[in-house]
Amino acid sequence: MPDVLDELRALWDRNWPADVPRQPHYPFGDIALSDYLREWARRQPDVPAFIFYGTCISYVELDRLSDRFAALLVRHGAKPGDRIGVFLPNCPQFAIAFFGILKAGCVHVPVNPMFKEHELLYELQDTGAEIILVQDQLAPLVATVRDRSKLRVVLVTSVAEMIPEQPEFDVPVSVRGRAPMPQDVIDLMPALRAMGSGACMGPADPDALAALNYTSGTTGMPKGCEHTQRDMTYVAATGNTCLCHLAPGDVCLNFAPVFWIAGEDTGLIIPIFAGATCVLMARWDAIGFMQAVQRYRVSQAWMLVDSVDEVLNHPDVGRYDLRSLRNASASSLVKKMSIEYRDRWRALTGGTLIEPTFGMTETQTFDTFTTGLQNDDFDLKARPIFVGLPMPGTEILVRDFATGVPLPINEEGEITVRSPSVTKGYWGKPEVTAESFVDGWLRTGDIGLFDEQGFLHYLGRRKEMLKVRGMSVFPSEIEVILGKHPAIAAAAVIGVPDAERGQIPLAALTLKPGAAVTEAALTAWCRENMATYKVPLVRIMEALPMTATGKVVKQRLVEMFAA
Repeated sequence: MPDVLDELRALWDRNWPADVPRQPHYPFGDIALSDYLREWARRQPDVPAFIFYGTCISYVELDRLSDRFAALLVRHGAKPGDRIGVFLPNCPQFAIAFFGILKAGCVHVPVNPMFKEHELLYELQDTGAEIILVQDQLAPLVATVRDRSKLRVVLVTSVAEMIPEQPEFDVPVSVRGRAPMPQDVIDLMPALRAMGSGACMGPADPDALAALNYTSGTTGMPKGCEHTQRDMTYVAATGNTCLCHLAPGDVCLNFAPVFWIAGEDTGLIIPIFAGATCVLMARWDAIGFMQAVQRYRVSQAWMLVDSVDEVLNHPDVGRYDLRSLRNASASSLVKKMSIEYRDRWRALTGGTLIEPTFGMTETQTFDTFTTGLQNDDFDLKARPIFVGLPMPGTEILVRDFATGVPLPINEEGEITVRSPSVTKGYWGKPEVTAESFVDGWLRTGDIGLFDEQGFLHYLGRRKEMLKVRGMSVFPSEIEVILGKHPAIAAAAVIGVPDAERGQIPLAALTLKPGAAVTEAALTAWCRENMATYKVPLVRIMEALPMTATGKVVKQRLVEMFAA
């Protein structure tokens, strides 16, 4: 192992972009994230921490309200280490609860507000949460599972009460309404006001369990990844140093769900760590996005390629000034990053659109970066899928799946990660935890390889890899190629059984509005643009089955096309 790792370290050092610092920057040192909030509240009390459709929550207000939330938890019997559920969409109350939970030494458990009864009950039972904060519109769902869980305190709040009478940018209809306050619950905001000045907790333990972030559960039941505040500040320091570049005075925009690990990073952790202002949107809305960027001179935004596509093709895009967006990144989930998107984005904003990182819930995300590797579109012209270099302080090896032996350059194997933010384990699953590590390195289950320059390439999940006549076929590679066709809006590739070849790829596609192309024509195009054994069966669909966080549910496609 030392020989392979030493070779990779030398390559990383040799090819490190000149403008990217080698060490992460910690403005106040390696302290807990909640203590970063306290320090910024002392230094810039009146600066907005969050702006929500025109409602501003200053740093000192966020600090005081989260103190009160911590005191409210303690008043209702919460102790350090207790798990606290947060069943909310994006809203200021989520941030208040998040930092209050950290200050109280409790454990933040974000719960997807798209969950149905069995999904909600699973996470409540798995964590043993006794206290939950829930959106008023979701309170009836909590009531249906309450007697089957350990819940004894239910706090309820309305997103709508944080929206001003005259919003400063468009508000989605879905978050405007209020639901009646149920019985046997606590109305959050009046309860916080009644706490008076709250209780100022002492400095937090950065190494105590602070959050359980659940994996998506697209295969098997979700697992709770144990994270600490030190995990959070490491990711904030590296992510801000190599990707976001936020500082006091900067304004970022976040519409990514903050119950999702990436949204937690971009919407809660990094902005507060950096002392910046975050314009928080309840959900994606192209008009609202453009209005907010122009109104607040937003300089940084994390997006999806799908949202980039919607902005670029919006009929009203010319009405808005988006040239403050000097730093924008877009992740490929359904639609894939391309040189065309980058060129059009640069013409619109003046900034360079980049693909941000490889990461996963287990590592608090942001394991690699591609910043500084866009000259002549180097990152997009490299073989799929280029994910760049490991973050400062993170190391990555590609290993043989069976033996765990590190593999040399250009050999495909399992991506393994060692970093300060790797999960400390899966909650309540010691056997799974033990199986997921080799010599202290996290086994990701992802396939990748390093090229001659030490850049990592992500090839897909091992469970998704296909064998066609004995040859490895990666759905992610086919999806990237399909993304180059001008008529294809989105593509998801799965494997289906074939008597002669073992497996064959099947591409489920959606088309761009107005596109008129047949499955036969697309198949012919595939034959011209990829090796014969990779050419998929093509099936055009009205829509792809999606999770709440924008991922295609490939298992549903497998079930649909099983025959």
